[in-house]
Amino acid sequence: MPRDPEAGEAMVVGAHKMVPMDGDVGLDGEKFEKEDTMPEMRYGINDTPPWYESIALGIQHYLTMLGATVLIPNLLVPAMGGDKDDLAKSIQTIFFVSGINTLLQTTFGTRLPTVIGGSFSFLTPVIVIAGNFQDVEVDRFKVTMRAVQGAIITASGLHIILGFSGLMGPFCRFISPITIAPTIAMIGLALYTAGFPAVGSCVEVGLVQIVTVILFSQYLKNVQIFGYRFFQLFPVLLGLTITWVYAVVLTEAGVYDNVPDATKLNCRTDQSDILSTAPWFRFPYPFQWGWPTFDTGYTFAVVAGALAALIESTGDFYACARISGATPPPPGVISRGIGWEGIGILFDGIWGTGNGSTTYAENIGAIGITRVGSRRVVQVGACFMIVFGIIGKFGALFASIPGPIVGGLFCVMFGIITAVGLSNLQFANMNNPRNLFIVGFALYMGLSVPAFFTQFAAGNDEGRYPVNTGSTTFNRIMNTIFTTNMAVSMISAFVLDNTIPASRRDRGMHVWDKFRDSKSDPRTEEFYALPWGLGRFFKWAWWVGV
Repeated sequence: MPRDPEAGEAMVVGAHKMVPMDGDVGLDGEKFEKEDTMPEMRYGINDTPPWYESIALGIQHYLTMLGATVLIPNLLVPAMGGDKDDLAKSIQTIFFVSGINTLLQTTFGTRLPTVIGGSFSFLTPVIVIAGNFQDVEVDRFKVTMRAVQGAIITASGLHIILGFSGLMGPFCRFISPITIAPTIAMIGLALYTAGFPAVGSCVEVGLVQIVTVILFSQYLKNVQIFGYRFFQLFPVLLGLTITWVYAVVLTEAGVYDNVPDATKLNCRTDQSDILSTAPWFRFPYPFQWGWPTFDTGYTFAVVAGALAALIESTGDFYACARISGATPPPPGVISRGIGWEGIGILFDGIWGTGNGSTTYAENIGAIGITRVGSRRVVQVGACFMIVFGIIGKFGALFASIPGPIVGGLFCVMFGIITAVGLSNLQFANMNNPRNLFIVGFALYMGLSVPAFFTQFAAGNDEGRYPVNTGSTTFNRIMNTIFTTNMAVSMISAFVLDNTIPASRRDRGMHVWDKFRDSKSDPRTEEFYALPWGLGRFFKWAWWVGV
């Protein structure tokens, strides 16, 4: 029976909890109105839709994460000295490993319907590492990739230790939105040079990409075709397809026949034969680029990215639980999820994706739109990730995307990431001058300090960075950290936020406190208990949660 919302209890419809309901009390002490409540789920976490619906919805989850995932190797592989063939293999690998990691997280981690994929948090540290190998003349991509693999393998220990030791609870007490906001925002801001400069290399193509994505995602998002909001769900894929076809038409019409070579290289769509030469099937395997190499300085740089991904995933777990109609995950379940995400990052390093993993907010949004929060549907989508990760032609197809189109996607995606980071400030009191100072200082220093370190190295013949002591290891650690924009922002915000006095409410900490101090719902075990009775074998480990 539905419970009275005026009594402050959540209404239950069928087997699915609507969180929050009209009359529930929010974090600020105010009651939710009807327009703020979550709708009833069509399929809940433990529901299994008919097989044909599961396949269709699983493919949709795959397509939702596809656009953002393809962008990551498109940015990293060229920076690491790779060619189109390396790009195709990297795209296959990141999809293959994402599928494995999603299956592990939904089965043994939080068991929420979350999709695990490549993280933009790792982009800047990896690009910084790649900059140290520009002088390598033989197999530069593989040499760089092996160094990146070593750093990611070692950095995965952050998630594994904090997760499986149960230290996530105490750790979160020191992290507030004032720290989260500039850290995540810097992911997008630091990569501004990868956006419009690429668009400008063939502006008539790159601008079309920007316009189409904005048109579909913002202006046409509520337009339905056969009762389905295609534009809202797939703005990146639709925009990419239309722009790519448009570029092919220009090429075939002879628009670029009598233009400078640089214009041909950037604008023509027939510059690569990678699709025709790629094998139909290629199985990504561990250490396919060679054995990893390990460097302490590189590890510390990647740890900064791993910490940002950890914070991002923690928030996504709570968001996914709320949208899916589940009870708030207890601290033990969050720890379990972070631990398994660490295993996923470890697999990223072993297979050589060149990147780490995080929870995809895009797919959580898709759950809210479709009202389908089924764990089984996401697992079906993960199987498609694995299958398409093995098909070589598929990776080659996306590796052949012209650079201006990718640059146009960067302009939109990195802008969104910046805004997502700054949106965390809604929980803090931004009328407090103390908070304004910390956020502004962290953002500015995150851009300015790495610029100084880079310019210093470029200004001397030895390529020497500012930190130059008698310890080579110490020099590499400090110089790598301070040339990583996100690391500088995070250090600045974290230190100031935890040393300059302010109330927990002014810092936005009451948001975390609400989740941490909430009592376990009687139905928590229904959503988060490990399968096959495994939970009873780990009663000694409190991080199992339930």
